[in-house]
Amino acid sequence: MATLIPVLGDQLSLDLSSLDVEDRSDCIVLMMEVWDEATYVRHHQQKIALIFSAMRHFAEELREGGYEVDYVKLDDDDNSGSFTGEVERALARHDIDAIRITEAGEYRVMDAIEGWSDTFELPVDIRPDTRFVCSLDEFTAWAQSRDGGLRMEYFYRDMRRKTGLLMDGDEPVEGRWNFDHENRDSADPDTDFPPRPTFEPDAITRDVMDLVASRFGNHFGDLESFTWPVTAAEAKDALEQFLDHRLPCFGATQDAMLTGEDFLNHALLSTSINLGLLDPLYVCERAERRYNDGKVPIEAAEGFIRQIIGWREYIRGIYWWEGEGYGEENYFDAKRDLPDFYWTGETDMHCMAEAVRATREHAYAHHIQRLMVLGNFALLAGIEPRQVQDWYLVVYADAYEWVEMPNVVGMALFADGGAMASKPYAASGNYINKMSDYCSSCRYNVSKKTGEDACPFNALYWHFLDRHRDKLSSNHRLGRIYSNWDRMDDARRQEYRDSADAFLKTLTPPQEPWAR
Repeated sequence: MATLIPVLGDQLSLDLSSLDVEDRSDCIVLMMEVWDEATYVRHHQQKIALIFSAMRHFAEELREGGYEVDYVKLDDDDNSGSFTGEVERALARHDIDAIRITEAGEYRVMDAIEGWSDTFELPVDIRPDTRFVCSLDEFTAWAQSRDGGLRMEYFYRDMRRKTGLLMDGDEPVEGRWNFDHENRDSADPDTDFPPRPTFEPDAITRDVMDLVASRFGNHFGDLESFTWPVTAAEAKDALEQFLDHRLPCFGATQDAMLTGEDFLNHALLSTSINLGLLDPLYVCERAERRYNDGKVPIEAAEGFIRQIIGWREYIRGIYWWEGEGYGEENYFDAKRDLPDFYWTGETDMHCMAEAVRATREHAYAHHIQRLMVLGNFALLAGIEPRQVQDWYLVVYADAYEWVEMPNVVGMALFADGGAMASKPYAASGNYINKMSDYCSSCRYNVSKKTGEDACPFNALYWHFLDRHRDKLSSNHRLGRIYSNWDRMDDARRQEYRDSADAFLKTLTPPQEPWAR
């Protein structure tokens, strides 16, 4: 008799709680490539290739470490296409008396796992995912203690205290928790940015790429530029390259955008962290060491660490705290279909075209492109939140529902009415012009506020604020902005409304069923 240990595609860590066993000979690790997971949305081709290749490499690592691994490939005969179906088939192949698994990261998978005990009439030991700094129970206790509402900044400070990262006793190093104000520079288009770390596909990855091309070739994106790290060793190499070459300048330009520069000084580590190839605390400790050694400024180290133990941990906590209904929130009752150019990139708005192009080519765009270009447009235009969620889940290699849903619902769209953010992340074309060189290459004129040639973001911004005044005017962070609107004469306000309405009428829904 043995214990079956199913390992999911985003649990590729030797430190996984379910793999913490004294006798490896008494266990069988089950890994499964299943159709349901590859197609519940039509994931970017590079995302599928990344996960399957990383899974196959991890299976080899487990075998080398003394584990017996039962690996089911997507094209194996009799593959049932689902996690539950493959567990059932594994139980028929092996003499199993118990199942042990680390908790899944998403509701729908946890729902299935929690039913296995009754389905298979076996004990199922569901262990916590210890790869996060903050456990779900710890986040729940923190959230219940926050009488004034949940805000990431206060959670982040608690995570700094817990980990000791960038701390001097009980106080933050250099006397401040947050150096975000120093991290808002634009970037010089002539900057010679360090190259992206790339990893040549080996035989395992090439086999996976062939499988993806044959089975999912009609999905969004392509495989031409696939060079993601697919093993823990490659992921650590990518981390060291970031620490050596890009972290020193990461902070100042982390919000900048440039035409044709898809990576700038960004880390490109979220795919590896979310798969389990890199431990998030290890990543932060390595960054902190560079600061302690005087090799990177505080604003770079703090800004990077905040993204991991701040936003990443907070987003995961919000996902489970809010519950399954969170994805259906629609505070502004937005109903417009996602425009076709989110898939094709065919739009005269240069910022949107650039963000979609990068997304299509790499299954990646950095956080400001995602939030302040793509997300901002969806917010201003009133795109239905579920369609926006599906899009983000499809197109990015690091996107899993637990990280994607709160970022879209709570940050990009304010669809939760402020449960996560203190105000909508709404901005006119001026923000994009300030943080990028996009506007200089755009057909639209960012300095023109209304009319056919005006930047659409300008009129859409005021149109959004006007039509949702009943829900937003009491927000203390928007009071001055509404005062500016009120100082305009009636004719000027109507120009904004008319200009926005005229543009919105040009939007067309997708011609292909790209998402589901």
